[in-house]
Parts: sequence; structure tokens; C-alpha cells
Amino acid sequence: MDTDFFETRRRFLFGLAYRMLGTRADAEDAVQETFIKWCHADPASIENPGAWLTSTCTNLCVDMLRSAHRTRVDYVGSWLPEPIHTVLDDTPESRLELASSLTTAFLLMLERLTPKERAAYLLYEIFDMPYADIAATLGMQESACRKLVSRAREAVEAGKVRHVAPAERQRQLLDAFRDAINGRGTGSLAAMLSDDIRFSSDGGGKAITIRQDLMGKASVLRFVERGLVRFWRDLEWIEADINGAKGVLLREDSRIVSAMTFAYAEDGSVSNIYLMRNPDKLARL
Repeated sequence: MDTDFFETRRRFLFGLAYRMLGTRADAEDAVQETFIKWCHADPASIENPGAWLTSTCTNLCVDMLRSAHRTRVDYVGSWLPEPIHTVLDDTPESRLELASSLTTAFLLMLERLTPKERAAYLLYEIFDMPYADIAATLGMQESACRKLVSRAREAVEAGKVRHVAPAERQRQLLDAFRDAINGRGTGSLAAMLSDDIRFSSDGGGKAITIRQDLMGKASVLRFVERGLVRFWRDLEWIEADINGAKGVLLREDSRIVSAMTFAYAEDGSVSNIYLMRNPDKLARL
């Protein structure tokens, strides 16, 4: 089989698999398994190579999601998607609709969908695949496929998770958070947080972190003042493009020990803070 053609589709396949699975390692496994199947396929039996690769990768991800569900039920503490660096430049990947489909909030919303709902929604809404092709990929009638997308769209729109704040607003938040960590007060940060903000942290049972989400502005600010200020003040603060928006990496002795991302409400206030502490999910940063 033509390996050069596969390489032209690798980035697309990884983007699809990562959104489906939520972790880089699983996404890379899905893409690699797709490549193996590609190498062993009969070229004469493949009418549309691009569609064949998309269909194969999608169905591998659906199978992996069904297996992963049992593991995530037993996960220690909150489960968050693995953070990845994203390049926010003038490429298709950085267009607003694609950036918004990489945010932690959006990926967590996808976790509430069934594997086929997730696949159908991503293929139609994010990757512009026609319903007929999606139905063929998932092995179902087109009418049933339309219903899958409709249900998924309703859930995503109700969650209001496909929102990326303007760059200036993101900059203001990072400045306010850093001022708070450096002991210059939490006034500016407090003004940017929604009253019902939620703070979630993923340690995977391998790093010290909060075991339950914090709810409400008072609880979050208290945790920042009493916890993060004490533990983060001496760490190296690195701003980075993470999951389609500006976030922060904390480094200690040349090792990334934390990654923080945010979700914003439509009025620009911060609705969620996501803190990744699981070393397995930080290793590739």
C-alpha cells in the first residue's frame, strides 16, 4: 500500500482519534493500528482510500471507547483529557471551530455521549463528512445517523462548551492568575471568575491533588490562596497554547508537574479551571 498517502492523512486521523479518545497515547495507538491495517489491505478492494482510512480509524476508536469505559469508571478522582500543545496560527487546525473542538470542556462533554454519537457528531460537525459517508462508516442507516448527530448536537449546545474567549480575555486571566500566585492578591482573579465556577484536578492516583471538584468562587479562591500560592510560587511558570487556548505549564527541575487550562462562559467569565497533575498525562508535554 502507498505509505506516502497514509502520511498525508496522519494528522487528520490523529485529530479525529484524539477528539474521540481524549488521550494522545490512545490516539497514537489507533492511528498506528489503522496504518497496520492499511499496509495489509488489498489495494484493489479500496475504492476511496481517504474514506477507508477514516472509517477504519473511527471504528477502532469506537471499540477502544467501549473498552475504556470500564477503566474510567474505576479511575481515582476526576478524569480529565490529556493536554496537548496546539499551534494557534493561520492553519485549518487553528480556525475557531476547530480550536473550540479541542478544549478540555468540549472533550469532557463528548465523554457523556455514546461512542457512536461521538463519532457521528465529530465526523459531521467538525470534519464536514456527509451523512451518507458517516452512515457507511458506522454501518447504519442514514436516517439513524442523522438522529445520532441531532442528539449529540443538542447535548453539546446545551452544555455551551464550544466557546473560545478572545485572546485578550485569555491574556487577562493568565496575568490575574499569575499575580495571585505571586502573592499580589486575588482581586483581579476574583473579578474574572463566575460565581458557580468549578475547579477540577486529575492526579490519577499518582500525584497529590484534590480528590473532589471545588464548586463556587469562594472555594476556588480559598484553594488558590492557601494551596497553590504555597506550592506554585517557586515553580517555573510557562504559558503555552494547550487544547486550542492559552494555558499554563508549571515546571520543577526540568519536569512538567502541572498543566492548567480554562473554560469560559459566553459573558467572558471563567466557568471552569482544569488542573492536570497525572504524570502519565504530562509526560508528552
